[in-house]
This record gives sequence, structure tokens and C-alpha cells, in this order.
Amino acid sequence: MYRDDFPMLNKDIIYFDNGATSLKPKCVIDKIKDYYENYSANAHRGDYDISFKVDVEYENAREEVMNFINAKKKEEVVFTSGTTDSLNMIAFGFFQKYLEPSDEVLITTSEHASNVLPWFRLSKLIGCKVNFIPLDEDYHVTLDNVKKSITPNTKVISLAGVTNVIGDVRPIKEITRLAHERNIFVVVDGAQSVPHIKTDVQDLDIDFLAFSGHKMLGPTGVGVLYGKYELLNDLEPVRVGGGMNESFDTVDSVYYKEIPTRLEAGTPNIAGVIGLGEAIRYIKKVGIDKIHEREIYLRNYLIEKLLPMEHIDIINLEADSGIVAFNVEGIFSQDVAYYLNKYNICVRAGNHCAKILKNAIGATNSLRVSLYFYNTETEIDEFVELLKNKQKIEDEMI
Repeated sequence: MYRDDFPMLNKDIIYFDNGATSLKPKCVIDKIKDYYENYSANAHRGDYDISFKVDVEYENAREEVMNFINAKKKEEVVFTSGTTDSLNMIAFGFFQKYLEPSDEVLITTSEHASNVLPWFRLSKLIGCKVNFIPLDEDYHVTLDNVKKSITPNTKVISLAGVTNVIGDVRPIKEITRLAHERNIFVVVDGAQSVPHIKTDVQDLDIDFLAFSGHKMLGPTGVGVLYGKYELLNDLEPVRVGGGMNESFDTVDSVYYKEIPTRLEAGTPNIAGVIGLGEAIRYIKKVGIDKIHEREIYLRNYLIEKLLPMEHIDIINLEADSGIVAFNVEGIFSQDVAYYLNKYNICVRAGNHCAKILKNAIGATNSLRVSLYFYNTETEIDEFVELLKNKQKIEDEMI
């Protein structure tokens, strides 16, 4: 129904790498094109009509994000360059000034590098400790394991809403309740969750949320940092410059603007922000619950087709997302990806930036199919057909 909205789907490809980036509907492309062709001015700087239009479109996008995640106010929404940028801002703009050397940060062994490396660096800077929540036999995070991992020194729990390899949907609301009872902050990497499942920050009661536009039908180079107002207001800018200050002088007296402007130094990715706003409008038209329902259906359809193949090792049999990770017995994952590429099928191969996870799953790399609502059963059938004959893969992968 929606495939005609995506120009990339008119090409002879099967795109199963939505966890890396999603395709873009024509309305998003047109919205960005309209900005560049008809009102390409800076934001929050000009005193002329097309600049005023930019301001309106930019702030309309902020309101779209606010409503989409159910933030209390639009000032809780900061535009960034992506999830990685947002998580770094959280770590170094907020927690660097609050954590002590004796404090502990809890993450999991299935986190993406962007939710591991900022904490590792923070640990080196201030001496705090990074500990890991163990996974269960399905490589999932359980509330019980979170509870067992908390110590009197735990100050932050930072974890993905949905992981990018295992695809498990974490019990964020329950984890947050458990954490807040112990005065522990909760940070959520929403890169793989916000595009696919309903995310209500007030209901979840999370303190910070980070996500990217390009994984949810929007352009690259734009993301969101959400924070509860009182916390975000206490977050120090990690970048300073034009647009975010009220005044400064020769004796180092600097007065910053209010949030969110204070945290958006320099000329922002205006086209990206406007495109993200349009992407959210499109997702709302489709319906986020329908998107998730469709992905689960497609995932189950794919699993059912793969299970009878003895040479296919499915890593994440149980998951409530559109992610399926697997290996072909005895064949390096990237060789399989190259083989599939000959037939214009796009999948991800490797460690998927989750380099610690290999110790848990016993595999240094894997193939990942990450589905979105515009994928089809026919595409899955074609994909599965190419995997049925292991000898054919070995013969053609060179």
C-alpha cells in the first residue's frame, strides 16, 4: 500500500537493512527540496519573510517531535546530529559534572558502540565505573537481572529500547520504576525503538532519550535529544558558539539563552530538521502501532521460512521487533552478504557495532535482516529461496 511512496523501492532491489538506515518517502524528499529551492535561509537569525518561514517550519518540526514522543513541552526537545551526538551530550554535558569516582554506570553487553564508548570515556575522565547487566539465555535483559546488577553506587542505567542485533524490546517502564525508587537516572538509546514502537516518554518516565531521524524515514545528519525539563536545563553545552548565547564580552562574561536554543550552537541542519518533521507526519499517517504489527508479522513469516533449513543458525529466535540475526553454517557472514548483493538484496553483515555481544552469542559476526513496514512477503520469499542451497552460496560468493 505504501511502497509507491518510496522512490528507492521502484528500483530492482530488496532492502532489508532498515536497522542501518530507512528509506525515505517522496514527501520527505520533496519537503527538503522545497526548503532548498524556495526558502533556503538560516533559522532564528533573519528579519525577512523567508527566514520567518524557516523559523516556523523548524519549530513546527520540534512540536511534531514533542507530540510524537509525548514530551511535556517543546523545550524538552533538542535537535542534534543523531543518536551518537545525543548520547555524548548526555554523558559529557550532564553526567560528567554529577558523577563521582565511586559512582557506577550500568549498561548491557548488547549495546551499540554509541551507548558504550561515551561511558568508557567518561570513566577515564572522572574515574566512575562501568558495569554490565548480564543477558538471559535468549540474550535479553530481564528486570530481575537489572535488579541484581544494581549496587548502592549505581547512579545511571543506560540501555537501548530495542537492541540492534537481538531486537529485544526492553521493559523500559519497569526498569525506570525500579531505578527511580533507588534515585538512579535512566537513559534510553531509542535509535531502534522510536521508529518502530510507540514511545511515550511521560508514561515510561525516562530521564533522557536519544534517537536519529534517518532510521525513521527522515534525512541523515539529524537527531533528537529529549530530557526532562529540569534535567535538560541543567545540561551544560558541549558545543558553544553562535545562536546559543545572549551576550559575551572581553572579560569572559557569557550569558546563554534558554533551552533548547542553548544546546543548539551554530547553524543547525535546517533541512534535516524540516525533513524529520515531515517524516514524523508520515509515520503518524501510517500509524506507529500498525508499523510494529506489520514488522512482527513479517519477522514471524521470515522465521517460519528459515527454521527448516539446517544450515541456518538463527541467533535471536525470540524478539518483538523486525530484526532477525543469523549465520549460514561454515560461511563467513560478509561472504553471504556479497552473494546476496549479486541479486540486489541488501543486508547487514559483521558485528553491527555491538562488539561486546560476541562473547554472549558465541559468534564474532552475523547477518542481520532488519525489516520495516514497506517490506513484503514476496521479498522474503525471494530472499529465502537464495539461502536454501548452501552449495550454491559457496559456489557464487567469490
